[in-house]
Amino acid sequence: MTTMLSLAGEWVHANMGMEPAVFNKIVVSVSIFLVLWIVRAAALVLIRKRTEDVRTRYWWSKSSLYILVILAVLLVGRTWLVGFDSLTTFLGLVSAGLAIALKDLVVSLAGWIFIISRQPFKLGDRIQCGKHAGDVIDIGVFQFTLLEVGNWVDADQSTGRIIQIPNGVVFSQSVANYTRGFQYIWNELPVLITFESNWEEAREILFRIVRDHGPNPSESAQEEIKEASREFMIFYPTLDPIVYTRVADSGVLLTIRYICHPRNRRNSAEKLWMEILREFSRCDGIDFAYPTQRFFDNTSEGKMKAAPVSPPAS
Repeated sequence: MTTMLSLAGEWVHANMGMEPAVFNKIVVSVSIFLVLWIVRAAALVLIRKRTEDVRTRYWWSKSSLYILVILAVLLVGRTWLVGFDSLTTFLGLVSAGLAIALKDLVVSLAGWIFIISRQPFKLGDRIQCGKHAGDVIDIGVFQFTLLEVGNWVDADQSTGRIIQIPNGVVFSQSVANYTRGFQYIWNELPVLITFESNWEEAREILFRIVRDHGPNPSESAQEEIKEASREFMIFYPTLDPIVYTRVADSGVLLTIRYICHPRNRRNSAEKLWMEILREFSRCDGIDFAYPTQRFFDNTSEGKMKAAPVSPPAS
């Protein structure tokens, strides 16, 4: 093999003017990439035969790619950069060069290390980072990918857009995780009725609807709170649905508050609204309110003893 490599190097030098040493380094570099690629491909084939789990396959695919790139850089770098026998020196010089020339990429790389080690989110989590929200579908070395939710689509449903976000934003922006720790969110439905409506009856109807037709994850949610409390200070005195009452500009505002899974927010709200519309349609004493303009007449309003308004003195 050495003799063949030497003969090939001499032929290349004679016909192309390339130094044999350079040719040998090219051959070694190509061989390194080829061997590493074959090993990775064989490992992935073995993993696909052993498991059908998509997450496991994805993790092995990503991890093996990172390992391949790191090994290739180290091995090929030591082949070409003669005199850098010390791995520590080599890595130090490479790191210094990257820090100066590729600041943003270095920050994103540091963000990737933070995401992998601290796990503020992982694949499949629904998060919001800055103004962008969505489901995490990929975590790369320099950026992570979201399948966007919200924006022009109501109730946190998918828009179909793919958003690429640099990993470095985890150091400069807050990250809200919908699904880590406590797997549920609180959702609220405001129902506005007129002042003349029987608000007490309406409140009882709404409470009955959310109790009978709303999501009921109380038992599982309590267990998840116990698990999450080992890592976070999470405490809720009650997870039962409730209806709050307050006065608004155009009527009495009754707000239904209940817990649901983040991906079930719109479906649960639709189910509750259909029941509310059915129930309110059967009640003559309950009407939905909306912004209106009203004129009052003392006589027609039953205020016969109200004093008339005197014209201003001239």
